[in-house]
Parts: sequence; C-alpha cells; structure tokens
Amino acid sequence: MAITNSASIPFAICVTSAAPHEVKLVKKSLSARFVKKLPRWLIGDRAYDSDSLDQELAKQTIEMIAPHKNNRRQETKTQDGRVLRRYKKRWAVERFFAWLQNYRRIVVRYECYLDNFIGFVQLATAMILMKKYF
Repeated sequence: MAITNSASIPFAICVTSAAPHEVKLVKKSLSARFVKKLPRWLIGDRAYDSDSLDQELAKQTIEMIAPHKNNRRQETKTQDGRVLRRYKKRWAVERFFAWLQNYRRIVVRYECYLDNFIGFVQLATAMILMKKYF
C-alpha cells in the first residue's frame, strides 16, 4: 500500500500480506510515512468507504475521500459532489504503481524475506524520485 501526493511522489509505503482488508492498513501506512506532516486528504477507491475509518481519520484532521459502495447500509451520504471531484486525482497513485512495475524484481517477488523485498521497493522508490528530480 502506498500514499502519494498529486505528483506521484510517495509519502508512505507499507508492505504486508494480502489477507487484511485495505481499510485496516491505512493506519499502519500513515505510521510508516517518510514525512512528518500528515496529509489533509486521502483519496481511495470504493473499498475505503467505511464510517469507522472516516471517524478515525477525522480525529487526526484527515479527510477521507471515497465514493460510496453500492451495498452501503447507512442511507446518509458522507460524500457530496464537490468532494468527489477530488477523486479524479486518484490517478496519481496508480501512476506511481505503474512506475514500480518497471522494476522486474518488484513485479515478480523473488525475495523470500519481507525485509529484503521492502528494501528493493524503497530502492525503486528512490530511483523513481531521482529520475523525477535529476
């Protein structure tokens, strides 16, 4: 899981197993961020539509922007049209993952140990940043 800004520069990278739901990984990803400052908004897909996650992030002054699921139990809308216009910026994180796909060692996980794999992901992230700024 990665958190990036609008220029596809990563703020946080968190690597875990595929078993836990993404909503449960947001807190862990925010604690693994590279910068001290928290983001004002987090933009996610429909999987991030959770009232408990919205309340938890609101305590940290972070606004979660995610469209509602079709099977939403509560009838109240927490997202209006103005906020969902920011959802169009979600392509930035998708572009970051596309850039990571350029590194074969990350696409096909050859590493047996998680620490080694995280090291290669961080190395690829550093190379992406160097290509962007140098």
